[in-house]
Amino acid sequence: MVKALLCVGNSMMGDDGAGPLLAEQFERTPERHWQVFDGGSFPEGESAHIRSLAPHTLVIVDATEMGLAPGQIRRVDPDSIGEMMLMSTHSMPLNFLIDDLREAVTDIIMIGIQPDIVGFCYPMTEAVQQAVTQLYEVLRDGRYLQIPWLSDPLLCQEEA
Repeated sequence: MVKALLCVGNSMMGDDGAGPLLAEQFERTPERHWQVFDGGSFPEGESAHIRSLAPHTLVIVDATEMGLAPGQIRRVDPDSIGEMMLMSTHSMPLNFLIDDLREAVTDIIMIGIQPDIVGFCYPMTEAVQQAVTQLYEVLRDGRYLQIPWLSDPLLCQEEA
């Protein structure tokens, strides 16, 4: 079963480079279960490749303003992305891309990494670098469905 990973973000914008850093980790240590696409700040440019692959599962990873501590990782409901007005440094909102890919992909999973600093020429923070490494291991081991949802009520009680 084919799984695709679309890594989104701008490596020139501090923590927004989380997606491209994850793509680099997969490039250095490829995993046979994943077809990785580095969408950068123009992820819709990969839509034709993803459509032709027609993966069963597409995981999209992006730095996402979720109101959490920097480096926190959450699954985000793809249907709520437009409503949440998530921070975007991309040319097109991700919800448009997700809607476009629904015909070709059975299961689309959005994973956000909470950034700390997103600004031109800022370095990526340590918290986000560690989160990317952690997420790489989670994806490599196939445990991505164990990542808590952004709106997980039990998790919110624990963090309060």
